[in-house]
Amino acid sequence: MTDPERVYSAEELAAAAPPDEPEPAPAPDETLTLEQRAENARRAEQDRRDRQLVRRLKQGDEAAFRELVHTYQNRIFGLMLRMIGNRQEAEDLAQEVFIIVYRAIGNYRGEGRFYTWLYRVATNTCKNRIKYLKGRNFHRSLDIDETPQAQMPAAETGAVITFQSQVPGPEAVTEGMRMEKIVQRELAALDPDHRLLIVLRDVQGMSYQDIIKITGLQEGTLKSRLHRARLALKERLEPFMR
Repeated sequence: MTDPERVYSAEELAAAAPPDEPEPAPAPDETLTLEQRAENARRAEQDRRDRQLVRRLKQGDEAAFRELVHTYQNRIFGLMLRMIGNRQEAEDLAQEVFIIVYRAIGNYRGEGRFYTWLYRVATNTCKNRIKYLKGRNFHRSLDIDETPQAQMPAAETGAVITFQSQVPGPEAVTEGMRMEKIVQRELAALDPDHRLLIVLRDVQGMSYQDIIKITGLQEGTLKSRLHRARLALKERLEPFMR
């Protein structure tokens, strides 16, 4: 993607899908906590399963593609919903992401995690759609409390965080839902690059390591931009927190 203002077709996005890159060597097991070891084991099992599905897909196995879609469709839809703010657009865009993945699977060589490669394709596709919608009379119609991501457990959606789950007591559910809508509205007002970092880190709960692989940012740059994004969102939310 060399032209930041150009809108690309699905075919061009597939042709430009980034090759995967080797992952850094994991830390020695003896330096990790039990929780970190368990997380590493979970990631390793997920990666092993993904590699098997990708290998089958490259051999023309349609069932493997359907299984990959089933595994990741909620997380990709959740990303699009938070970034675009419109359910129909998010659904269409999530479908487009998997079409691009199907066409571009040859670019995935198995050197890095399929998970982060998929998200790189998804974020490029999302940025392309945001450019397309820019300047148009686009209606954001997100109703957070009705989304699957607001109802599913974190393990199904990439650690999605909702105010409904943060505000204690049944009497506070209405307030939690109100704040969800406010947060989404103010999040949508941020620069798309800042919005993306907040969604990946604070909504979907990704590690810095995975976000670095997805965005291509250096660690210091990532943390600096995320800090600025959080400050900008906090400033926008302050009038509603009094």
